[in-house]
Amino acid sequence: MYMTYYPISIQEIKQKVAKRKIFRPIDRAIDFPSDYNVKEITNEFGESLTRVDGEIPIDLEVSDGQRFLFISYDQSRYSHGIHKYPAKFFPELPRWLIKRYSKQGDLVLDPFAGSATTNIESLLAKRNSVAIDVDPFAKYLAKVKTTPIEKSELFPAVEAILKKLVEFNPTQTRDSEIPDFPYRDNWFTKEMLLELAHIKKSINSTVIDKDIKDLCLISMSSVIRAVSNADDNCTRTVVRKKLNKEIYPSFALTKFAENLILNSHRINEFSQRFHSGYRVEIPDGNDARYLTYPDDTFDLAVTSPPYANAVDYPRTHQLEMYWLGIASGSLSKLKERHIGTEVVKASDYKQLHRIDDKEADEKIEKIYKLDQRRAFIAYKYLHDMRLNLKEVYRALKPGGRYIIVVGNNKIKGELFESWKYLMNMSDSIGFNVENYFGSEIIKHFIKVPREERINTDWIIILKK
Repeated sequence: MYMTYYPISIQEIKQKVAKRKIFRPIDRAIDFPSDYNVKEITNEFGESLTRVDGEIPIDLEVSDGQRFLFISYDQSRYSHGIHKYPAKFFPELPRWLIKRYSKQGDLVLDPFAGSATTNIESLLAKRNSVAIDVDPFAKYLAKVKTTPIEKSELFPAVEAILKKLVEFNPTQTRDSEIPDFPYRDNWFTKEMLLELAHIKKSINSTVIDKDIKDLCLISMSSVIRAVSNADDNCTRTVVRKKLNKEIYPSFALTKFAENLILNSHRINEFSQRFHSGYRVEIPDGNDARYLTYPDDTFDLAVTSPPYANAVDYPRTHQLEMYWLGIASGSLSKLKERHIGTEVVKASDYKQLHRIDDKEADEKIEKIYKLDQRRAFIAYKYLHDMRLNLKEVYRALKPGGRYIIVVGNNKIKGELFESWKYLMNMSDSIGFNVENYFGSEIIKHFIKVPREERINTDWIIILKK
C-alpha cells in the first residue's frame, strides 16, 4: 500500500459533511392546507405577488396571470442535489403539478428531462414516468438520480473507494489512464489530471455493481468543473485570466470524497422514499420533437424546455463528458440536435423565416433587422417547439395536460416572450389553455448579463 502523496483525512471530510445539515427527517406531511405558508407580498417594484414558502398546497388557488414567489427548500434534497445542472426545476413545482393533475399509477412524460427533477418527483409520488432528452450527459445523470440503491451495498462500496483514494501516488498513474481531449492541458493542471485519473481508477477497480459505479462516477463528474481552470459559474466552459481560481494539490481528492459521501446519503434518502413497482424509462431514439410512443399514452406531461437562444448544454458539460467517456472530440453534431441551439448555417438565415403567428412573426422581423442569424435562431426555436407541442398532444390521453414552465429572454435587446408564442401555437394544435401564471426567479445558477436577465418563468397549463 502506498502512503498518500498529499495527506488527506477522510475522518475530517466526514465531519465536514456532517455539519452541512442538509438532511431532514424522511417521514413528514407534505400536503399542507392552503393558508399554511401562503401570503400576499409587494416586491421592490410595488407589484403584488403571492409568496409560497416550501411545499405548495395542492388546492392553491391560481388565477390567470397571477404571479408567485415560490421559496424552495428542497433543491438538494433526495437525489436532486447530486450534480449541478443549469436552469433546472426547483422540486416543489413539479411535485405540486404532478399531485394536482395526476393520480397514483399514472404515466408522466418529461420531453426535456434535463436532470430528471420531474421524474424523481413522479417516483416519490407513486407515478411512473418517461424521461426524454437528446443530451447523453443528461440521460446518464437522470439514470443515476432515479435509481434506488440498497444501503447495505452502497455504504461498504463507498468506504472501499475512500480507502483506495488515500493511496494516491502520482508516480503510479500512467499517461494512458488520463483521457485525451481538446485543450485538456489548458483546462487542468497536471496535479488535477493525475488526481482525477486516480479517482476514476479507484472507482473502476473497486466497484462491481453498475448502479453504484455510476453514482460514484457522477460524483467524480460533479467536482470536475470545480477542480478545472474553468469558471465555475458560467454556462460556457471558459478559462478567465482574471479569475484567480485557487487550485491546490489534493483539491480533487478531497472534493470528490466530500461529494461522494454527500451523494451516497442523498441517494439513500431517495431510496428510502422510493416505492417499488414504479419506474422511470429513459429511452434511446426519442426526441422532444419525435416520440416513439403510441397515441393516447401519457396521463400528464410536465417540462421546462430550453430558452430560445438557449444554454449550450454540451459546452456546459464538455469536461464532464470527456472524463466520463461520453464524448471524445468535437461536440458540434451534438449541439445541432438541441432545441434552442445557436449552431446554425449561414445559408439558413439569408432570408426571413416566419412561424405563422402574428405576435411571434412581428418579433422575429424586428430581430431580423438587427441580426439575421439571431432571428433564424428564434424562428427555429419556435418551429421545434411547435413540433414538440404536436407530438405531446398526440401522445397524451384525452383530457391529459401538458404543463410547460418556460422563461422569456431578450434577443438583441428585444423581449422574446416565449410563453405567449407557445400559448398561441398550442391553440392551433388543439390544446385549450386552462391556466397560466408566473413564477418569480430569485436565484440564478448561471451568470447572466443583467440586460439579458428575465426574472419571471411562466407556467402554462394546456389541456387536450
